[in-house]
Amino acid sequence: DESELLTVPDGWKEPAFTREDNPKGLLEESSFATLFPKYREAYLRECWPLVQKALGEHFVNATLDLIEGSMTVTTTKKTFDPYAIIRARDLIKLLARSVPFEQAVRILQDDIACDIIKIGSLVRKRDTFIKRRGRLLGPKGSTLKALELLTNCYIMVQGNTVSALGPFSGLKEVRKVVLDTMKNIHPIYNIKTLMIKRELSKDPELRSQSWERFLPKFKRKNLKKRKEPKKKNTKKEYTPFPPPQPESQIDKELASGEYFLKERQKKRKQVQEIKAKQADAVKRRQEERNKAFIPPKEKTVVKTKKASTEKKIDIEAIKEKVKNAKKKKLGALPEEEVKLKMSADEKKKKKK
Repeated sequence: DESELLTVPDGWKEPAFTREDNPKGLLEESSFATLFPKYREAYLRECWPLVQKALGEHFVNATLDLIEGSMTVTTTKKTFDPYAIIRARDLIKLLARSVPFEQAVRILQDDIACDIIKIGSLVRKRDTFIKRRGRLLGPKGSTLKALELLTNCYIMVQGNTVSALGPFSGLKEVRKVVLDTMKNIHPIYNIKTLMIKRELSKDPELRSQSWERFLPKFKRKNLKKRKEPKKKNTKKEYTPFPPPQPESQIDKELASGEYFLKERQKKRKQVQEIKAKQADAVKRRQEERNKAFIPPKEKTVVKTKKASTEKKIDIEAIKEKVKNAKKKKLGALPEEEVKLKMSADEKKKKKK
């Protein structure tokens, strides 16, 4: 069946390129060079013996020029793999873009590729560029870590570039996410889509079907409307006639009658106008000074309503009090106290 011919069996790998495939080697020497920034000099000096050892296995020479600030890779007579020099070129490019040697050396494998995405020119303003680049990293690098796990790629965000290292299918997804982030689409939407795709790929029945019905569709919302300008420039109606010619100084003087005045009269008129302006200015200044002496308006006092003192008076209770007061003599003791005194005096007499 044609369907069986088109499908690739699981776990299939292309056989490695050996010396038997190209026993005579290469006809000409080819080389690539790349510059590196000053801050990478110390790291490259330390790891350069490891770089030379890794490239020596593929019979490729590597030289580090610290004066010029460049790295160069060249083929030799023993080099049999024509693609080895391309991988060596990618290796020195990744090292220049701050990728550690442990990750960059993986580019020499057959099933690993790299992609250096330039993001510096995608956004005009520097502030927005920094914000969107930070959005790609996420809080404490969590967004970048999630993207690495889903795509099986190593991603390094440095300066104006994003370096990715991994399989071809993962690099395609990384490039899409990075470019969408720079276009103000949050990476979490693409991460959700990748997570759904990974789950769907596990099901053998759904591999040959379309996944559009399962993937989320995110609508873009413009929350903030564009602010309208304070001064709106309205276009004037088109007229075929030219605008009227402005009046000259002589025309204005003729209209007001100043043209026919003598020089003395003109000077006198100018002096009067100056004096009038000065008088107005003095008057305005005086009014501003007098404002400090104008007393503020007093607030109107609101009269509080007197509490109603009218209470119900118990007339019978007052009458009883008056009767009791009449019975008693002024300064006299009450009856109970008098009886107690009498009994106390009798007891004293009996004791005697």
